[in-house]
Amino acid sequence: MWIFGLFQAIPGFLTIPPPTFAPVKSTRIMKTWNKRTFMIVGFLALILALVQLYRPLLENPPVTGEIEVPPDVAQILRNSCYNCHSNETKLKWFDELAPAYWLVTSHVQQARVALNFSEWDKLAPPQQKARLFWGLNRILANEMPLPEYSLLHPEAKLSGDDIEVIKKYLMKISPRDTSVKASSSSVVSKPKKDSIISWSLPTANGIEFIPDYQQWKAISTTDRFDNGTMRVIYGNSIAVQAIADNNTNPWPDGTVFAKVAWAQAADSTGLIRAGEFKQVEFMIKDQKKYADTEGWGWARWRGKELTPYGKDALFTQECVACHKPRKESDFVFTQPLVFKKP
Repeated sequence: MWIFGLFQAIPGFLTIPPPTFAPVKSTRIMKTWNKRTFMIVGFLALILALVQLYRPLLENPPVTGEIEVPPDVAQILRNSCYNCHSNETKLKWFDELAPAYWLVTSHVQQARVALNFSEWDKLAPPQQKARLFWGLNRILANEMPLPEYSLLHPEAKLSGDDIEVIKKYLMKISPRDTSVKASSSSVVSKPKKDSIISWSLPTANGIEFIPDYQQWKAISTTDRFDNGTMRVIYGNSIAVQAIADNNTNPWPDGTVFAKVAWAQAADSTGLIRAGEFKQVEFMIKDQKKYADTEGWGWARWRGKELTPYGKDALFTQECVACHKPRKESDFVFTQPLVFKKP
């Protein structure tokens, strides 16, 4: 009988409502999750508020001397360059928030050191031209404006028309004179071995002339519109090997570059070619020996007589200042040709 009664009780047992602990547990989990989320969001908000307290100083010093260029060029510079390369920086609201503020401040400070249109009078005319041509080359290489900056500041990006305007202006102020024709007698190659290089005096910082550069391999060329010269850069065996090994940033100690410059002249067809020999410069890498000049020894000899440049060793500061914008590439402007490993 008890078995029969058990079977009768089964339907009633099956109709018992399910336990209520699952919804209660789910509600507790949701409350715990919401509490943790609130704590995390609150903690992040507190951190964000605290980081706003650290604000590196970014001032706009007085303008001492603005660049004088045609109105169309000036407008392009103001629209695309002045926010970083002048003392008239205007930050947007999102630039004011850390950590974006830290990044923008760092960019502006570095940009002003490399090129500052508000302190143009502090540069000698040749330096002014050199900085403009350097800036154009950085733009053409898509290195400026910085991609991460132009992403949120699209107005800094120069259009194709803007670049053409700047190119035409720089061509106009270039000292290149195509009306002067180069004859075969005026073309000067590297100084001959039997010339005065055997007794050329060292520079004021003690660097001796290196006549062997004439046997080195040419690793690059440059066309300097700003001072009307064309140049060939030679590298010693260590430099050539570093290029083959893709070991150029930083360049290894023992690297030596020789940069030989000639005046630009035009032949009878208008083709630009090397004219009068102007100078030869050396960069010698030795991080310990030349620690005071960014790890490089600098030297220059000018004219056919190869006269050492510089009245005293302080002339090297000119070299360092000129190459400082290329700090990220070990202070070297040259983009070397690619050599295969021997």
